[in-house]
Amino acid sequence: MLNKLVLQAEVVQIEPLRYTPAGIPLLSVVLRHVSEQVEAGMKRKVECEVNAITLGDLTLTGLKLGSHILATGFLAKRSLKSTQLVMHINHIEHISH
Repeated sequence: MLNKLVLQAEVVQIEPLRYTPAGIPLLSVVLRHVSEQVEAGMKRKVECEVNAITLGDLTLTGLKLGSHILATGFLAKRSLKSTQLVMHINHIEHISH
């Protein structure tokens, strides 16, 4: 089954680095996306903020507030009991803006 999200966005919030119970570094960020999309033949301005996390070596990629990135990953629930979705980033490409 396919679960893939690719998002061009600006990093607008970075939480302090923390570690999973297994000792893996985890970084929580908020990404802001703004674009114009075509839906049903009409142009539509799209703005959204997406909660995202990086794990392991990706936490060391130098994400800074205001960084513009192309993030690739997948969506998962924040926790077993939550219905809120979080993007799990598994590839980051820094882009100039």
